[in-house]
Order: sequence, then structure tokens, then C-alpha cells
Amino acid sequence: MATDTPSDKPEEMLTFSLLTHPPTQLAPRLGRLCRVGRKTILTPGYVPITSRGVLPHVTHDNIKEHMSIGSLYVALEDFIERTALKEVPPIYNVPTEKSESSLRKFLSFDDDYLLFLGPRRIPPVATASSNSSDSVTILTSVGYQQLQVEKYQEAIKSLQPDVAIGLADVLDRRPGVKRREKMVDRTHAWTQSAIDVLYKNADTANPLSGTSFFAPILPLERERQTVYLRELAEEMNENVAGFAIWDPSTIEIIPQSLWNLPRLSLGEPNTPQDVLKGVSLGLDLSAISFIGAASDAGLAFSFVFPQGTSQGDNNNSTPLPLAVDMLLPEHSADISPLVSDCQCYTCKTYHRAYLRHLLNAKEMLAWTLLQIHNYSTMDRFFAAIRTSIENGTFEEDVNTFERTYETEFPEPSGQGPRMRGYQFKTGPGEKRNPKVFGRLDAVAEKLLESQSSVVTPDAGAEELEARGFAEKTQ
Repeated sequence: MATDTPSDKPEEMLTFSLLTHPPTQLAPRLGRLCRVGRKTILTPGYVPITSRGVLPHVTHDNIKEHMSIGSLYVALEDFIERTALKEVPPIYNVPTEKSESSLRKFLSFDDDYLLFLGPRRIPPVATASSNSSDSVTILTSVGYQQLQVEKYQEAIKSLQPDVAIGLADVLDRRPGVKRREKMVDRTHAWTQSAIDVLYKNADTANPLSGTSFFAPILPLERERQTVYLRELAEEMNENVAGFAIWDPSTIEIIPQSLWNLPRLSLGEPNTPQDVLKGVSLGLDLSAISFIGAASDAGLAFSFVFPQGTSQGDNNNSTPLPLAVDMLLPEHSADISPLVSDCQCYTCKTYHRAYLRHLLNAKEMLAWTLLQIHNYSTMDRFFAAIRTSIENGTFEEDVNTFERTYETEFPEPSGQGPRMRGYQFKTGPGEKRNPKVFGRLDAVAEKLLESQSSVVTPDAGAEELEARGFAEKTQ
């Protein structure tokens, strides 16, 4: 393997070393993302997505004991709640020492996790209004609000994450011709402003130490981003540490002089096949939302790259499922692990019947165990991808995987945990969660009947004893 020469960046900054040098831009590659005091991230890899600053269903101690997570994505949108009332969000008021990350202290994560800060959740909830020339629309727990460009820059300076992702004018629908021009112009201006404020014109008394900046690449064709890309390569290259990408096919438009920088996908892959396609195009990191979605749906990942070695060769014409629906009745008496030969904490400690019982009882432990298993599966998935690239068999292994497994996850047969309202926006009259309580008329009638037969103080001991016996027999 070839290795890049050591970076001349300060020790507290992020460094990325390519372990392989593919001949073209759109090709799988191996890399190593490092920062002093943080876990080393081997690429291709993935970035777990937090909700309200925590990994859903999993506590900090379970992450440390049973999972191998080295990085986390945090959305500023999760913490802006009372700006409409002119109050400062609590996340900004965390007392810290000099050069200490208040974001890390507020979330209570250990120092060895690499924290990525972005403006919006992944996937973002569709907003009612569009972005403006100096702000993006976000959905907070108190409704829609505008996140001003300068407010986001102030948040980066105050919170000091390891990696800050630049604001981009990205829409949740297909933009028209004129709208595309605005998208590029706004993103170009916001990126230049962020670099000027965070690095070039930074306050020497309160410098931004240890935060690397990932510039956004819009999901548009090269011709519309020519000027923006040229300035990234010629004027902003010293302060750009990587790229945030929504469409992996746009990797090819990154200037050749910046090929050595890491590429993070903020798109929405729906299956492992989508992840493999991004890796084949040269993605280094991916924020994968279907991990948590599968756990919520009661699905346990069963895929292995390139082919399930524990399942043997798939000689049948029927593809194997990507996941096992743990809510199916067939698991009610099954004491085998979720997936055979899986060495995760869940599969070594519990069995299918117990997990199905927990899911049916709506016990929180069910989704904790599923998260541990599914994240462990993704760890092995990416480790196998890196081995495949190193061995030079990646393309062949991808073809084997696609022949072996179905192209979609199975439809869940039951209902997951209660939907978190700040993550899902519903239409008029629509309810994400079914009604738990009905009308209380029948309950009120039974209550009145019981009150009419309440024993009075004048009742004798024999009557009390008779009524108590009757109640027990009923």
C-alpha cells in the first residue's frame, strides 16, 4: 500500500491519509482519518447519526461496552428550541475550559469520539418554506424557524466540533433552472463567508482551534458549479478539510488538486447496495439513516459482504433477505441467535424468542438490543469492504453480494416504538402514532355501577366478608 506523506497541519486538526491511490476519481479507495485524542477512523466507513445528541435507544455506557463507534453526527437543528423567544439555547451556555468543546461537554461524550456538526438532521424533515438568501429553514420542537448564516457560524465557533459541515442551499424537491442558479450562488457565498469568519478573520483572542471545515458539493452538474469549484481549489483550499456530498455521482466534479481530501455522504442510501455504489464511486464516509430505521421496525440485519459465509453458497435462485423480521410469530419459540455465527453482544446473550417477546411488550430493551446488533453488522460490513478493496476483488465481491441478497429490506410486520414528533412532520389531520386511549363513556358507566354497590359503614362483618369472597371468585 502507498501512504501519503505526513500532513503539516497542527496536531489538533483533522488529517486524512490515503492508503491507496486509485487511478481515477470514481474508484474505491482506502484511507485513514485521524485527530490527536480521537479514535482513528478507517475508510470506507460510516458516521452514526444522533437524535437530540444521543444515539437512539442506546446509552453512553452501552456504546462503550458493546459497540465500536468512533464518530457521531450531531444536528444543530436538534437544539434550537427557543430562539423565537430570544433566549439562548442551553447548549451554548455550557462552561468550558479554553479550547474545550462545549458540544462534547453538553452531550457528555468521551474525548475519543470524533464529532461532526451539521445544520440539519439526517434525513431532514421537509420544511414548509424555502431557504432565503441568508438563511436555511429548519424544523425545531417549537416549529419552523430560519437558521441565519451568521448564527450557524457563531454556533461552530462556540461549540467547536471536530468537523463542521458548511451550509448548503439543498432542496427536498427537484429544483428548476433558476432555482439551481440560486442554490449555487448561495452555497458559494455561504462557504466563502464561513471560511472568512472561522479562519481568515478569526478573533485572535478566541481562535477556532481543532475544528475542520467540510465544504458542501451540491447535487448538481459540473457546469453550474464551475466558478464555485474553481474558488474552492484556488482560494479556499487551505481551509477546506473535506467535502460534504448529497449525490455520490458528483464526486467526479471535485477539483483534481483536492482528490486527497475525505468525502462524506449526507445523502440517504436505502440499502447496503446503495452504500456499495457510493463506495465504488470513491466515497470515504457515509451517514446511514437506515440502520436506526431498521431497528425501529424490528428488523435484524442478516447480510454479510460479499456473501454470507455463515449461510454458505446461495445456490438457490431465490435471493436471501437483507434482514430478519423479529416480530414474526415463527420466532416465538426459537431460541437460536438473531443471526447464526454473529458475535455481537445481542446474539451471544439473547435469542429470537426473547427479542420477539420484548418487541411485542414494547420494552425499550428490544430496540437497544437491535441497535447493538445492527451497528455491529455494519461494522463487519465496512471491514469486509476495506479488505475487499485491499485484495483488489471489490467489483467482483459487489456482484456476488447483489446476486445473493434481495434489493430491498423486508416490510415490517408490526409497529415500532412511538414516533418522535420532532423528527417527523405530518400533514393536516394526519397522525403518526395510533390513538392509545378511546372514549371513557364505558369506563364511567362501570365506575358508577361499582359506586352504587359500595359498602357503607353500617354494613356488617358478614356482608363485608361475602362481598370480598365474591370479588376474588370473579
